[in-house]
Amino acid sequence: MSSQDIPEEKHLPSEQGDAHHGAVAVADDPFADPGLPVHKPRIQDIDERAAKRSERTVAMLFTLSMLATVGFIASYVSIPVEKIVYIFPIGKVSALNFALGMTLGVALFCIGAGAVHWARTLMSDVEVADDRHEIAAPADVKAKVMQDFADGANESGIARRPLIRNTLLGALALVPLSGVVLLRDLGTLPEDKLRKTLWTKGKLIINQNTMEPLRPEDVLVGSLTFAMPEGLEEDQHDFQNQIAKAALMLVRIKPEDIKDKQELEWSHEGIVAYSKICTHVGCPISLYEQQTHHVLCPCHQSTFDLSDGARVIFGPAGHALPQLRIGVNDEGFLEALGDFEEPVGPAFWERG
Repeated sequence: MSSQDIPEEKHLPSEQGDAHHGAVAVADDPFADPGLPVHKPRIQDIDERAAKRSERTVAMLFTLSMLATVGFIASYVSIPVEKIVYIFPIGKVSALNFALGMTLGVALFCIGAGAVHWARTLMSDVEVADDRHEIAAPADVKAKVMQDFADGANESGIARRPLIRNTLLGALALVPLSGVVLLRDLGTLPEDKLRKTLWTKGKLIINQNTMEPLRPEDVLVGSLTFAMPEGLEEDQHDFQNQIAKAALMLVRIKPEDIKDKQELEWSHEGIVAYSKICTHVGCPISLYEQQTHHVLCPCHQSTFDLSDGARVIFGPAGHALPQLRIGVNDEGFLEALGDFEEPVGPAFWERG
């Protein structure tokens, strides 16, 4: 074996150390604290014009957020739900959803972008090292924290830069209004819709079975006729909502058998018109006793006397059935002389 094949020995210190070179040196702290880097001032720290530009930029973002919030509310109020628009490259979308998403997104983004730009360009960027402490801080530490907070507020320049402060407060004050406006979708406002029906003065009374206008001679003594207002069609999208308030029943009673004076005045030749909707829970009344002039609700057996103002004589119904004042037009057809004077259906509607 030649000397070239023998690996060259490395000169390593012995385990006991070498008298000439000594033991291997070991650093006292292998992870020495390198300290904080040298602070380099930003352009805004040395040039007030640059600081003013940053201030205006932040204020512009906060103002844009306020305008976007106002746009959100305006879109919600003015854009119809059913409106569809084409947006490239998305395609056909709901105009309302697109407007709400864009305006709310811009409002939130501008607040965040303004805050970030404010912190990066105008707030103090000097790094401060501090030691960790126990969770339960003593009184002096709490005092120091409060002082640090005050110092931070001072360094942020919020007191010295009222333009930023005011626009930030404005943006933060307006953004929650977006959520308040969305509460509108919790349900349709009842307004006075439950108090009004399709019946108006001069509206013809239509037989619900034949869909023809009714004449006085069409309503026989002892019969029960169901009717609805002229112009209401079964294929209309709101037919069920309208018929639930405007459904009518007509009964012919001998005028001398009518006990209530107002009922007699609002009738025509003994023909009385009452709401078909029970005042208990809104079931349709469909049973009539011609000898007693009583009508019965099949749901909970509420019974009303049609010869005495349709007052309740039995059952859980809260009050009498509303009466519709009727008459005859020049062509001899029965017509309404106005709407119901009282709310139709269950008694709780009176508080609507």
